[in-house]
Amino acid sequence: MRPPSIPFVHGFTLVELLVVMGVATIILTSAVPTFSRTAQGYRMLGEANNLARDLQFARSEAIKRGQNVTVCPSNDGQSCTANTTAWQVGWLVFYDANGNGTFDAGDIALRWQAQSPGTATFLADNSVGSVTFNRQGSISALPANPVTLTLHEPTSSTQLTRCVAITPAGRSVVQSVGTGNCT
Repeated sequence: MRPPSIPFVHGFTLVELLVVMGVATIILTSAVPTFSRTAQGYRMLGEANNLARDLQFARSEAIKRGQNVTVCPSNDGQSCTANTTAWQVGWLVFYDANGNGTFDAGDIALRWQAQSPGTATFLADNSVGSVTFNRQGSISALPANPVTLTLHEPTSSTQLTRCVAITPAGRSVVQSVGTGNCT
């Protein structure tokens, strides 16, 4: 007579489960910081692209309408923030009837970008507090060629820094660290 067979039990042993959990922990601890850095890099690039897009919009509106269009820092969408080169407060795009670079009575707001979340700074070099496009789409009052607006997150690596360079011809381009005047 045969002894009764022991049924085969399917499942994991405690040792196998602990090994899998250990390997998963190692993989996650190396992947999460990389993912976080990548997400932050995309956020910075997106913010720089937002400004470049609005500058391009302002230029096209100036050409299309045949009148001055200005982009300036604005924290409320109702006025330009005076005496600042800090664009992280947000910015306003408007028809600038007299071309003075400030939002006056009679000027028409076209777009407003609210303040970006986080602690990033978006600073313009050469004390640029507004950019005005004329009816040809060029900019006549830039103090340098090109003017660079630098977006930097102080808590992260400088490799995530992005810049928007604006030429007197009105062209704006997003750059990464080491390209053009982007530092």
